[in-house]
Amino acid sequence: MPNVSPAGPPMAASPLTVAVLEIDAYASNLGWDQPARLFALVDTDRLRTQEPGLAAQLGLEKPDSSVAALTPIEQDELPPGTALDEFLATIAWPDAVVGCAMTVERLMLPPSAEASVPEKLSDKQLTAWVAKHPDRQEVRMTVAVLRDGARESAVRLREKDSPTEVLTGAGLVPGLAEALAATFES
Repeated sequence: MPNVSPAGPPMAASPLTVAVLEIDAYASNLGWDQPARLFALVDTDRLRTQEPGLAAQLGLEKPDSSVAALTPIEQDELPPGTALDEFLATIAWPDAVVGCAMTVERLMLPPSAEASVPEKLSDKQLTAWVAKHPDRQEVRMTVAVLRDGARESAVRLREKDSPTEVLTGAGLVPGLAEALAATFES
């Protein structure tokens, strides 16, 4: 069951949930109409030990109980014009990366609109049709997966752009979670 997050992560939030909400807050500060962003998730303690210079740049050089167990590290921009699934199929992570996350913006329709979708539209035609639909919603989805199979998602509606209105749950965006998980398969 998805939750609505309070102003910060819930007290019993898993490290993955904390990371997803941290990335969602970061993306929110950048505003809307942003490109997709990819993040490596690394173990914060391991980062301090194995990459002290990078840990210092990120302000993580000293152990602190308020610091999250997972540190998101934004990767280079995705190549323009490349389909997301094609791009993700080219990713291979080093062993130090324990998970990855992505934030993307999309237009979505409520389930009630699915019956009215015209048949046999190309992807481009479907995108144009959804963009014109009066019930469309702009959403930002942040999805994270770990090598061990754990998953978490956060979804924010543009019309309810508030940290208290972010839905979280492991199964909110299963297609993107599957594509991210596939980046860890050898």
